[in-house]
Amino acid sequence: MSVQLLTVAAEEGEQRLDRWFKRRFPHVTQGAVEKMCRTGQIRVDGARAKASDRVAPGMEIRVPPLPDAEAPRPRESRVSKSDEQMIQDCVIFRDEHMIVLNKPPGLPSQGGSGQGDRHVDGLAEALKFGYKEKPKLVHRLDKDTSGVLMLARTDRVARGLSEALRHRNTRKIYWAAVAGVPNPRQGSVKYGLMKAPGHGRGGEGEKMLCVHPAKMADYPEAKRAQTDFFTLWFLGSRLSWMALSPITGRTHQLRAHMAELGHPIIGDGKYGGSGQENLGDGWGATLGGELSRKLHLHARSLTVEHPVTKVLTTFTARLPEHMARTWAQFDWKEGDVPENPFRDS
Repeated sequence: MSVQLLTVAAEEGEQRLDRWFKRRFPHVTQGAVEKMCRTGQIRVDGARAKASDRVAPGMEIRVPPLPDAEAPRPRESRVSKSDEQMIQDCVIFRDEHMIVLNKPPGLPSQGGSGQGDRHVDGLAEALKFGYKEKPKLVHRLDKDTSGVLMLARTDRVARGLSEALRHRNTRKIYWAAVAGVPNPRQGSVKYGLMKAPGHGRGGEGEKMLCVHPAKMADYPEAKRAQTDFFTLWFLGSRLSWMALSPITGRTHQLRAHMAELGHPIIGDGKYGGSGQENLGDGWGATLGGELSRKLHLHARSLTVEHPVTKVLTTFTARLPEHMARTWAQFDWKEGDVPENPFRDS
């Protein structure tokens, strides 16, 4: 097959590039799509693109030569019995349209560079529950972030959930433990975000840099971002239990924004939240052990309109074990705080 230039049709609507590609070429794997994007073989309107970029009707997609759809495909790895049980135990809601998980920390949402074969998208083979096709991810969480993650059981529901996530009634609330106590205790962070230059061994190319709103015009590659925050509880001046609500959905948004405020999320080595980077008299000197090692960021709840029943529904996920132990250590109780402190915002 030679290079093709295909136009996104009106009936295909707006969607992620990888999903558009998979619908056109279902025999091509997710890993292959991401590799072709990274190497510049897939382009959108002549420009490089990421698999997660959104495409819309009228855009032109460059499709490189692809393997023959009739050629034998490599045998897909089977989900082990232990992983099957693990991912099924993560289900907190299920009906004939969608599945909601409480994703454990350390498990990537999707495969990709350096992620290996063990991720939610791959383990979704164990979440068919009688359907012929495995459920599809409609959004993602960082590997080390736990909490509410939705999957759609049909393509139609996947499109509906993607639209619902962009609706003004949708509210995502994360819980985090951060260094220090923000002042003011509640507000919004509106720093833009841009990818750090370089691709060094320390993962510099995967880190996001904050850009002051007044300087956004100086950095055309920066994207506007907003995070609402609310301090639910605090321990002296050393530690705070935060509710964070991302109004936009940028890469590492919550982690970068809290670090920019001077209150990095505990356990976040990339953005200065590990005890190893806060030695001496810093807050990390008194919060050792596990507190310094594991990311304390959890997608606590998601309020979204059900794509079929149209009922506004809230899904809530319990804290992962390492965060639950931290909450117990400081006598923080889930029932002592409002589930949605942004209700009147």
